[in-house]
Amino acid sequence: MIRNGVAIDESFAEAFPMKAVRLIITAHEPAWARHAAVAATGFATSVIACGCEAAIEQDLAPEQTPDGRPGVAVLIFSMSGKELAKQVERRVGQCVLTCPTTAVYDGIAEGEAIPLGRNLRFFGDGWQISKVIGGRRYWRVPVMDGEFVAEESCRVVKGVGGGNLLLLARDTDAALRSAEAAVAAMRRVPNVILPFPGGVVRSGSKVGSKYANLGASTNDAFCPGLVGLVPHSELTPEVRCVMEIVIDGLSEADVAAAMRAGIAAGIERGAAGGLLRISAGNYGGKLGPFHFHLRKLVADGATP
Repeated sequence: MIRNGVAIDESFAEAFPMKAVRLIITAHEPAWARHAAVAATGFATSVIACGCEAAIEQDLAPEQTPDGRPGVAVLIFSMSGKELAKQVERRVGQCVLTCPTTAVYDGIAEGEAIPLGRNLRFFGDGWQISKVIGGRRYWRVPVMDGEFVAEESCRVVKGVGGGNLLLLARDTDAALRSAEAAVAAMRRVPNVILPFPGGVVRSGSKVGSKYANLGASTNDAFCPGLVGLVPHSELTPEVRCVMEIVIDGLSEADVAAAMRAGIAAGIERGAAGGLLRISAGNYGGKLGPFHFHLRKLVADGATP
C-alpha cells in the first residue's frame, strides 16, 4: 500500500490493558496550572522503569473546570490500580500541592475510587476541613498562599497502552518533521496521551536482551546503523532515521483514532517530505490483546 509516496507496512501495533485516571489541575493563572501539570507528569514515559505513563491531555478553559479557573487535564496510566494509586498520591503531593494557587479534581465520572486528597489532607496538621458538594467530598488544606483544594478521591478506569507508529525517513530532519506533524495531529484527539518527550521516542525497544538482567533492549531491526550487521533488519539503505510515537488511551477506539490521525499526517507530508514508510511495533500478538492494523486504519480513514 502506497499513499503519497509513503509505503504503509502490512503490520500492526500491539497494545495491552492498563489502568488510568484523569486529573484536572486548576490554578489562579493558566501558567501555574501548566507548571503543576508538567511537574506531575515528569519521569513518566514508560512503565518499564517509571511506574506509570503520564502526560498532559489538554488545556482547559475556566468554563470546563470544576472551580471556574483555568486548568489542565492530565492522564496517568499504570499496569495496576495499586501502582496507579501510589503514583497519583506521590505526584499530586509533590508537584501539585507544592505549586502556587493550584487545586486538583477528578476528571472521570465513574470507576473504582482511589485516594486523591484523602491522604494529602493530613498535611494540614489538623487544620484541614472538608465539604461535600453533590455527593463528592473535597478537602481544604491551609497553605501559605491560602488553601489547597483537593477532591477526596479519583476514579480509575480501564485503559489501553502501547499503541505505536514507526516513521521511517530518509534523514534526521525528515524524521523529526514527520514525527512533529504526526504528534500535532494526534494531540488533537481526546482521551489520549503521548508519554515520551515531545511525544516521540528514538529508543524503541524489543523484548529481551543478550544480557540476562535486561528485560528489554534496543530494537536493532529498526536501527539504521545496524543495516547489514543484523540478519533481521527491517530497513533498506535509504532509511537513515526512524522515530517512534507511543500512544496510551482510555479506550481501544481512542488509540485507533490517534493512530489514524498520525498516519494521515505522515501521508500528507509524503515522500516529498522525506517520509518513506510507516510501520509499527508488535510482538507477534503475544503481548497484548489490542491489535491495530495499519492498512485497516488507513482504509477506515480514507475519504469516500
